[in-house]
Amino acid sequence: MPKVSIIGAGMTGATTAHWLAERELADLVLVDVLEGMPQGKALDMFEAMPIIGKDVDIVGSNSYEATKGSDIIVITAGLPRKPGMSRDDLLTANAGIVGKATTETLKYSPDAIYVVLTNPLDTMAYLAMKVGNIPANRIIGQAGILDSARMRAFVAMETGVSVENINCYVLGGHGDEMVPLTQHSNIAGIPLRDYLPADRLEAILNRTRKGGGEIVNLLKTGSAFYAPSAAIAQMVEAILKDKHLIVPCAAYMQGEYGLKDMFFGVPVQLGRNGIERIVEYKLDADEQSAFDKSAASVKETIEALKNLVKLS
Repeated sequence: MPKVSIIGAGMTGATTAHWLAERELADLVLVDVLEGMPQGKALDMFEAMPIIGKDVDIVGSNSYEATKGSDIIVITAGLPRKPGMSRDDLLTANAGIVGKATTETLKYSPDAIYVVLTNPLDTMAYLAMKVGNIPANRIIGQAGILDSARMRAFVAMETGVSVENINCYVLGGHGDEMVPLTQHSNIAGIPLRDYLPADRLEAILNRTRKGGGEIVNLLKTGSAFYAPSAAIAQMVEAILKDKHLIVPCAAYMQGEYGLKDMFFGVPVQLGRNGIERIVEYKLDADEQSAFDKSAASVKETIEALKNLVKLS
């Protein structure tokens, strides 16, 4: 059985473990700094396995040593957003947390693939890659699947069509500058811009961009965790099953879409070695403009990170 270690056993980390345990994909380790919390959650989840008939080993620990021999390391640890807080406000606090999680887990699983969720997402993925000196194909940021799922959910609400018929693609940085593609997104093959009136489509795009903030404002004391963790589970499954699945993720750009030395949300093909290739869409003028604006915003945060942390 493969092994997946989740660093950060809060709502997102624990719910990720829940989705993965249900799918019987891997043995699981939950690591957190709070004593007893990951152990308690892991034991509770393990005691559910006989009920659902799944043979998955689930352990909790306050030590990184428990992650030894992991195929995949998922990093969800970090401070969540609070109302009025931007993702970039989290930069300083979360850089230290993600840096330590990367270097400590690498000691025990030098060949692991990393899935990073901590915000600001694109910048934290960049930090993990640089701090750990990890090959670009083995570091993937989770953002685009979540943003695309939110857009699909809102389109389903608006149209009354099954979510299974709705395909949406959201690229760019994980923030208010994300780039929903309206010519490539479709309902049963019909482009969204042809299916929906322009004003209704624009309202959906705006709600998608602010989807995370909407949930933060409703919860008041935390941020989204069901959909983000389901997105991680889809990525983990695609990697472990070598599915060659194309989904939007944050990937290290080496000239694709004209971008270099940064992580950015683009369609990638996921398999057993992580990112197998980056898929390049042809963007129209409006999409390209939004794409460039989003890239500039992510570059700013990465520059801020470089000023904060010494990176090679």
